[in-house]
Amino acid sequence: MDVNTASQSTTDEQMMDILLVLDKEKKTISAVKGVDENGELQTVPPENNSELLKFDRHGDFFSNFFSNMMNQLKNPTRFNFFKIPKIELPKIEPIIRDNFNHPTPENEAGIERYRVTPETVKQEAKKEQQETQTQQQPAKETGATAQAPQQPDKSKYVIDPDKVDWEALKNFGLSKEQLEKAKALEPMLRGYKSPGAFTIAGNYNSAIMKLDARLSFRHDKDGNVVLAIHGIRQKPELERPFFGHEFSKEDKANLLETGNMGRIVNLKNYITGEMIPSFVSVDKVTNELVSMRASSVQIPDEIKGVKLNKEQKEALREGKGVFLENMISNRKNPFSATVQVNADKKSLEFIYPNAKQSQEQGQKQTQHNSLVTSDGVTIPKSISGIELSRQQQQDLVNDKTIFVAGLKDKRGVEYDAYIQVNHDKKKLGFYSDNPSFDRSAVKEITPASKNRTQVAVNSEGKTNEATKKVKEPLKKGQNKPTEKQKTKQDKKEKQEQTDKPKQSRGRKR
Repeated sequence: MDVNTASQSTTDEQMMDILLVLDKEKKTISAVKGVDENGELQTVPPENNSELLKFDRHGDFFSNFFSNMMNQLKNPTRFNFFKIPKIELPKIEPIIRDNFNHPTPENEAGIERYRVTPETVKQEAKKEQQETQTQQQPAKETGATAQAPQQPDKSKYVIDPDKVDWEALKNFGLSKEQLEKAKALEPMLRGYKSPGAFTIAGNYNSAIMKLDARLSFRHDKDGNVVLAIHGIRQKPELERPFFGHEFSKEDKANLLETGNMGRIVNLKNYITGEMIPSFVSVDKVTNELVSMRASSVQIPDEIKGVKLNKEQKEALREGKGVFLENMISNRKNPFSATVQVNADKKSLEFIYPNAKQSQEQGQKQTQHNSLVTSDGVTIPKSISGIELSRQQQQDLVNDKTIFVAGLKDKRGVEYDAYIQVNHDKKKLGFYSDNPSFDRSAVKEITPASKNRTQVAVNSEGKTNEATKKVKEPLKKGQNKPTEKQKTKQDKKEKQEQTDKPKQSRGRKR
């Protein structure tokens, strides 16, 4: 999106629909955000422009979102839903409100075409799929006369096909049939660039032009449809300001590596003077820099079977990449990739890592799951089979002491200990008593004092005189044989004496 092209901003607005809900119980009209975990509808006022949930009018996202929402909703019959183009919202929303309070045939007829139900969503999706299949099939001959091509549904396009000057396109060596054959016409009429590049040629008296470029249709300031030519560049122009933004070293590295800048920046619309929070990406076909309003992005609750948590959603809204594992492809195969907003595609995209990136992403994911101190000591999630809470891990990072009961030594016997990070040895230390705030006064030992004999015998191979004849592991706090062990040992010694052969004294002569 060119932030300096007012008509393009209008195009983006026209391509976005808003889902309104009429709550018959509360008698209110709001914009839908989603459904919470309790099955209650989440809404915002229609005029809350920053939080409105917007949909690409003809994308799969709306049908998937609406179907999932209806399945999760606790009481669907309580609500009426309307899908309205954002540009028509100020006009239609009052009509819906007025019709609820004072229904009339005129108002009812005016809002009926915006009403959505699970049935209408399914019908629209099926109809669009059939139209797409029909357009991809060649015309069939009936006798000697070919069937007339099916007229496109103009209502689903941002660009009216009848307003395109097809004769003017011939000056560039292009035709409507050529665009249709390359499957570029459909996305161009919907306001997107052509998927691939075309060779543009023109002869203008003393000048001859020939270049490869992606194409798109735009409205000029008078509402006329014009052809936008996006020529292929050798590399992105990162050394010059882009609508007032100067790229940092990190911005340049991100754009060259992933094609996305990875953050939101304010870009200046030189026509209106408005500063617009935007994403910036590189068109990977032409190397052209492209921007998109940050308010246009929609972050779903789930991507390819993987549910997003709050932190992941926020990272995506900020333009950051989020690595997701075990997503399920359309062919039911698991895959992993980085998901990130792409301004050129006007949606989220998958960035597939190479072997080195996969390793780095795995390391980052591990670091994300485990806390690490400032000097590099990793705090584990569990110690000797005891899982640490997130608060306990955070306390260790903050140089606090935690007490953990039920730890197991190498023989599998339980003991208790105080734990604190030993920064000198770069590992966790176990202490006999709760260390004082004066770290120099803390004397590190193995476990608590009552468990010294147990751990020394069980884990360190040492011998205790009182228990040296006890063959089984010592239990928690044990430093001498139990009555049962003593009785068992005495019985064993007595049996050994009984079984021992008597020493012969020789034959008496």
